[in-house]
Amino acid sequence: MSKLDTPLDAEHLAKLAERVARLPAADAEWVGILLEEVLRARAHEAALLAGRLSGGQGRAQLDGELDDESAQLILDTAAWLKALWNDGYMGAGNFRSSPRSDFPTIDLEDVRKSSLFARIRQGKCALPFAPPTRHGLPWHELLDGETHAVEAEILHDETGVPLAAIIEACAEWQVVAERIPDRQYLVQHQGKGPVYRLCLDGSGAGELRREPPALTSTIALHGREGFHGYTLEWRADDGRTQLVPLRAATWERAESEAEHWLAKRHPEMYGRVRFELRDE
Repeated sequence: MSKLDTPLDAEHLAKLAERVARLPAADAEWVGILLEEVLRARAHEAALLAGRLSGGQGRAQLDGELDDESAQLILDTAAWLKALWNDGYMGAGNFRSSPRSDFPTIDLEDVRKSSLFARIRQGKCALPFAPPTRHGLPWHELLDGETHAVEAEILHDETGVPLAAIIEACAEWQVVAERIPDRQYLVQHQGKGPVYRLCLDGSGAGELRREPPALTSTIALHGREGFHGYTLEWRADDGRTQLVPLRAATWERAESEAEHWLAKRHPEMYGRVRFELRDE
């Protein structure tokens, strides 16, 4: 059997992912996309094989074949490395260098403590814009909808109108609306992503929680000849409906892909739209 007929093992694929990170920026993007697609196909192949070999034999593995967990880990690592390359070590908009010449140095603590890598491992897409920060560190947990105790301060203009907020030492929050004077505000980070309700107690302490989506968009499920797919139906500003194919095999993945498309195309609406399923 020639080398071309022998599947690449996990170690070899991981080395390829590292080499992609060292390519010039112009090449790293398209090679990274190609590698991700190869890994996705490998993971799909492994899933099909596991289904065929299940039963009396238990979970069989061919020599050199990646199991589902290993394949998904490589896919997630490739997505993380791609985000670090495209957006910078701390996220888009931070420490940008163009053109980028050196890939960020990563050690074991970075892997263990990276909230971005943890987000990707949970099946969520990396944001195409910087998340809020908490004392200088990316605050991805804030996107999950829980209520967080915070220290915050509202900044006003010369007439007393609230304009911005400093929340957990991050001064990039905008005031969308004042619900209760000096007590309750709707805020948004850099004009992108979800809107949050900030409730203050008058002493600088308070709570920050994500507002539920106010708009609804439809994701259609199409089935034909044993295959199915998902399409986001997005209503544009001119009233026309844009059909966006989603690379997804499950509803959870379709919803995640739709949110990622929204984050890239309409970042001001990310987190403000709920999706409903229509089975055709």
